[in-house]
Amino acid sequence: MPATDSLPSSSHAAEEIAAWLRLAYTPGISRLAAARLLRHHGTPQAVLAASHVAPASHEDGPHEDVPRLTAGQAAALRAPATAVQQALLDTTMAWSMRPGHRLLTFADTAYPPLLREIADPPLLLHACGNSALLARAALGIVGSRNATVQGRLNAQRFAHSLAGAGLTIVSGLALGIDAAAHAGALQGEGSTVAVIGTGIDVVYPATNAGLARRIAQEGGCIVSEFALGTPARAPHFPIRNRTISGMTRGVLVVEAAERSGSLITARCAGEQGRDVFAIPGSIHATLSKGCHRLIREGALLVETADDILAALRIGDAARMPCVDEGNASCEDAMLTSLQHAARPLLDALTYDPVGIDELASRLQLDAAATQASLLALELAGVVERLPGGAFQRLKR
Repeated sequence: MPATDSLPSSSHAAEEIAAWLRLAYTPGISRLAAARLLRHHGTPQAVLAASHVAPASHEDGPHEDVPRLTAGQAAALRAPATAVQQALLDTTMAWSMRPGHRLLTFADTAYPPLLREIADPPLLLHACGNSALLARAALGIVGSRNATVQGRLNAQRFAHSLAGAGLTIVSGLALGIDAAAHAGALQGEGSTVAVIGTGIDVVYPATNAGLARRIAQEGGCIVSEFALGTPARAPHFPIRNRTISGMTRGVLVVEAAERSGSLITARCAGEQGRDVFAIPGSIHATLSKGCHRLIREGALLVETADDILAALRIGDAARMPCVDEGNASCEDAMLTSLQHAARPLLDALTYDPVGIDELASRLQLDAAATQASLLALELAGVVERLPGGAFQRLKR
């Protein structure tokens, strides 16, 4: 199907957008079916015209390569536009005319090139911000919404380094790892794309509204394949996940429980022929279980941004600040205000979760003294309190 630079600006534009909207959002037409029809007929107008031809009978046999509409699909496309469909067209046209907004169709040259290759690509993408990012080399970074402090630090620093090396960081604007990845990519020279599971005019979760504004206004881009006004619904997020993996060269999973939605993104990446990367963690940590499972199934274990860049054959990233084993400058700076008594406790802590009683036993201290020292270290940002009363040292 030929690509176009942009949709024409005239009444013809409304007709063309109407055809795309009709094909993309008509009930009964799946994304896979719409993509197959479009690839065969070339344009949504041609698909709509074909819907007025009687569907082929089953006697044609499965050997035919020509995708056919079922009777129900043809009837749905033949039906006159409803008031709801016309209102959506009018709203979408008005939205696309606003500064910084762009409606990308599958035929647009600005449509993400890798996303075009998947089996069920979105026919339409609403883009707010710098849509030129969608054509650049990208990496997805995903993980738990209920991330640990360490997980968020890892996501932020990997995103910062990888964006600085020229990769656009793609994530889903969720809490936890997603938000940290977006924020890390916005620091410095890199940038980020947020693929959301709602309409482009709906921010979910609402607590990330400020981050969404930063992305749109600071050189990033927000993307949605869903119709304007679409609220957050559980089935939409796996659809969003396959778009994240589809537009990227690979996906990095930072933290994930065994049933995390991030594993859906990783599975989509594998099915789409993308690379899958995972950061390992403690064998005792719930949010490491999903990453360890991915590594057992063939994901590349990564410890630094350079591991990813080497796998993708991209030049070296800038060194991630304060993550070298021999560099304790960040930790030292945070400990300057601590009492000397807190030092032995920090030295006794590891990067595996450990309880207060175990720490007190190691240091031969009473629980109250141990608790006080842990509180000081937590306030200094070098120790994290985990669910269940355990603590672990943070890698700074």
